[in-house]
Amino acid sequence: MARTAIITGAASGIGAGLARALGDRGVALVLADVDTLGVELIADEINRSGRGSARGVHLDVRDAAAVQRLVDDTVEQHGRLDMIFNNAGIGVGGDTLDLTVEHWDRCIDVNLRGVIHGVQAALPHMVAQGEGYIVNTASLAGLLPSPFLAPYAATKHAVVGLTLSLRAEFEERGVHFIALCPGFTDTPILDKTMPSDLPAVRVSEPVRGMAEAMPGGVYELDRLIADIVRAVERNEPVMVAPASARTAWRAFRLSPARMIGLITRGASRKASRFVGSE
Repeated sequence: MARTAIITGAASGIGAGLARALGDRGVALVLADVDTLGVELIADEINRSGRGSARGVHLDVRDAAAVQRLVDDTVEQHGRLDMIFNNAGIGVGGDTLDLTVEHWDRCIDVNLRGVIHGVQAALPHMVAQGEGYIVNTASLAGLLPSPFLAPYAATKHAVVGLTLSLRAEFEERGVHFIALCPGFTDTPILDKTMPSDLPAVRVSEPVRGMAEAMPGGVYELDRLIADIVRAVERNEPVMVAPASARTAWRAFRLSPARMIGLITRGASRKASRFVGSE
């Protein structure tokens, strides 16, 4: 019996890369995204390759009932669910003084509640079958202070805490929780603006420009996908990549005060470049 996996946020970026990699390994895939056309195109690509099977479905991870139906339907069709990648997410940031409750709520609803909905739906099935992997996409911003990305960083810190807490609770019951904490990676999120239905905020520079100026620059997506697959195969509790991200994380753990000082000085320089600031 082929292994079965659900990937949310699968129409582009990390989700699409994972879909291709797992499809190449013969995993039966259910690919979910609010971008219905995009996720169907990825599924068609995998099916045409002849190496895997996939179907694309529309899913808004904010809808707990819809997530539950998708998981239950997958288990009914395939007899089990081996892996779920709770990967859907959005970027929300800018000058925190500009942010409204709407900004915070949207980020929490997608980045945190979306993950919780996937966990709640999949966990009972995996406990019942005695094994499974629940892989949650966080970020290096879930391990380090991230000025001007406060809503995003808050949700990603929460995802890390959720994932590791559940790992400690369920590892001996055969359900393996893994937190993915990539640094800046070459995906469309670096070029996306805030959702158009949210109020505009001031930003110091495009995210891609900021990422390219950071030590280590922007990581190649294919290399990150290889890191993720390896982390799942090794059942690593936390995956941090690339090497520059691991260095920053280690430095923060060794000397939080020093690292926060460096980050604060960098934030002060960025604040002076806000578009439209006085």
